[in-house]
Amino acid sequence: MGLKTGFAAMLALALAGCGGGGGGGDAQPPPPAANFDTVAYSSAADASLSNAVELASVTKHQLVVDGATLNYTATAGHLTASSPATGAAEASFFYVAYTLDGAAAAQRPVTFFYNGGPGSATVWLHLGSFGPMRLVTGDPSTTSPTPFPLVANAQSLLDVTDMVFVDAVGTGYSEAIAPNTNISFWGVDVDAGVFRAFVMRYVAANHRDASPKYLFGESYGTTRSAVLANMLETAGVELTGVVLQSSILNYNVNCGVVNGSCASYLPSYSAVGAWYGLDNPNPAPAQLPAFVDQSRAIARDQYGPAVARFLGNQAAPSTALLTTLVNITGESLGNWQTRFNMDPGYFQRTLIPGTLIGLYDARVSAPVGSALASEGDPSSTFINASFASGITSYLASLGYTNGSNYVLLGNANARWTYRHDALALPDVIPDLASALAQNPQLRVLSVNGYHDIVTPFYQTEQDLARLGANANVQTRFYVGGHMTYLDNGSQVLEKADLKQFYTSVADD
Repeated sequence: MGLKTGFAAMLALALAGCGGGGGGGDAQPPPPAANFDTVAYSSAADASLSNAVELASVTKHQLVVDGATLNYTATAGHLTASSPATGAAEASFFYVAYTLDGAAAAQRPVTFFYNGGPGSATVWLHLGSFGPMRLVTGDPSTTSPTPFPLVANAQSLLDVTDMVFVDAVGTGYSEAIAPNTNISFWGVDVDAGVFRAFVMRYVAANHRDASPKYLFGESYGTTRSAVLANMLETAGVELTGVVLQSSILNYNVNCGVVNGSCASYLPSYSAVGAWYGLDNPNPAPAQLPAFVDQSRAIARDQYGPAVARFLGNQAAPSTALLTTLVNITGESLGNWQTRFNMDPGYFQRTLIPGTLIGLYDARVSAPVGSALASEGDPSSTFINASFASGITSYLASLGYTNGSNYVLLGNANARWTYRHDALALPDVIPDLASALAQNPQLRVLSVNGYHDIVTPFYQTEQDLARLGANANVQTRFYVGGHMTYLDNGSQVLEKADLKQFYTSVADD
């Protein structure tokens, strides 16, 4: 597998929180009271429920989006995923669904959201992105008061789709059902398989067979989406669209995970240097896309080939190339000479002396030795506590309470079976290609942040290019990090692109 030490371990932890803000404490339950759900849930690898009940709290709400008042129903609880082969119960999935009142189910899209990790609950997408309520982080500022305020989300996707936010087994309140244990579903294929069972159960239980169906995964959730899309299409469940947020589609080419070229990170480094005013010349924000285009070309035509020669026979780079790298990133000449094949951990630590920049969002920074830098990623550390405290109080407002801790980040990553299609680490582009071949009408929208140095946008572009020219596969890029939707301005732009994606599919 060729895993590197040092930064590889750090990135593994970062990816374990993908997407969203990494680790952080579990969400503590409310004070003892008459809990709505009295089942004790565990995220331990060997944990399982003896049986499960499909119990849910149902509440009514209103939200204003684009001047229109939307009446909607929130359903928070559990559904049981069963084996398609035997019908035996496999896992009890915790989910929160938002459905528009009065809409015709056959025409109304439904989207399944999940974060990644592996081992991350879907709290980041649920309370950060396009649900009816949103935590306002002030990203990328670290001076916003905490805990963050939870407000009605004017950029919610509720105007175009119903939404189902679901937690993976061993996270949130989701747990395996005996004789399975949580670890039974900790692997690329078994995880996607049990998610397929959940999607099919939700569709059947809510009479959504005719509804247009979408998947929305983030980070490792994009790995899951590619495999899951293929499995659903194979099972006869036709999808309409897949949204990939901050993708990692081929672990074998991410230099933060395996030994190899880091050339795909260069455009992200350039965007980060521009943010801090270190590039020469420094582009204005409006010119960032054109500047990044230049960096893509340098990565493709100059830096990438030079790194390949360096890794192959230690061939030294030219002085002209080193000067170019200094100019387009702001990283010093000495650092480029020291680490020519520059991994994101080194870039994170050395771009600004005495300062640690974020991995998830490199626009966020903190002085080395400060509390905000103590966990290795200030962009993650700053938001964790607010999401942890926000989820249980929000669920209580939906009528769902439970005496267990809501597990934001379980321990699945350390025991995950990454093997997929005879590879030790997954490459899921073939799975996505198979889904597209089975369903030529399937649309894919890939979204990335320019300032994400965990899952760099240029690597996503290269991965998707393997699908060949396909008008059904679109890419969009925004100012921001891994969770582009935390940036107020980028959330507006992403919502507009998502709405266009949904409505253009409906118009075809």
